[in-house]
Amino acid sequence: MIGKIKKGSGFKGCVNYVLEKEQAVLLHAEGVLTESSRDIIRSFCMQTEMNPGLKKPVGHIALSYSAVNAPKLTDEKMIQLAQEYMHEMKITDTQYIIVRHQDREHPHVHIVFNRIDNNGKTISDKNDMYRNEQVCKKLKTKHGLYFAVGKEQVKQHRLREPDKTKYEIYTAVKNEIGKSKNWQQLQRQLTEKNIGIQFKYKGQTDEIQGISFSKDEYTFKGSEIDRNFSYSKLDRYFGDAGLTTAGSNKQSSGKSIREPAPIPDKADNSFVTGLGGLFSASSFPVDEIPDNPDLRKKKKKKRQFKL
Repeated sequence: MIGKIKKGSGFKGCVNYVLEKEQAVLLHAEGVLTESSRDIIRSFCMQTEMNPGLKKPVGHIALSYSAVNAPKLTDEKMIQLAQEYMHEMKITDTQYIIVRHQDREHPHVHIVFNRIDNNGKTISDKNDMYRNEQVCKKLKTKHGLYFAVGKEQVKQHRLREPDKTKYEIYTAVKNEIGKSKNWQQLQRQLTEKNIGIQFKYKGQTDEIQGISFSKDEYTFKGSEIDRNFSYSKLDRYFGDAGLTTAGSNKQSSGKSIREPAPIPDKADNSFVTGLGGLFSASSFPVDEIPDNPDLRKKKKKKRQFKL
């Protein structure tokens, strides 16, 4: 279960976006007229007049689930999960709609809610990104939902730069580190894949503090690619396979590397198989939410929807 939160200034673009998707179904509504999308929009807008000072009264949340859970995610279950999510996020006593989309292989719903509650007060968004992550984990555990672990679940073809290149570097390093007995071998293997290694030194000394990887015009710190790809962790993985500290060529992206001893047979290969996640919850492939719903003016045929 992954939540993606957006806020906006106008209900028209947001409501039309979630309702006009092909096979969109309005599962539930609270506090708004539902005869048409125009009625829903009008209902939301009328309540915003109670607090005209709030610049972004539109709350928009996409809740996405793994395709593994599809058989158990009936419309009723999706409504239940959405309402529990809103309650945990303290989005209560306000207008909202829950709309299910069928345009992705993973089940997901969109929640559009009024950040101005029924008493004219603003629903706080303080620390909402952090709270969103905690609530999703809580509900995932409570309802026994599958949670994609690690980067293997990332749909690489949907990534954009620089995440696309970051993922390519992650995949290459993960694959080659298990085949490399020392730094030299790792560097050689990555060079063949057009990936460079750069080392960060402490001041004017030869003491290495960090590592970064580059491909094309993008460069990332090792820890940015994966927490296990920091210099200290990679160096521990290679055991005695260290780098030359005296007389190394700092101008070279490859850096001078001494011939290291082979990795002991008892080396912890769980490092390779237990690599953690690359992207935050907001990077998980979910149905896209337009950054500015008011600018979406694609002409589409109106589709009927029902409760």
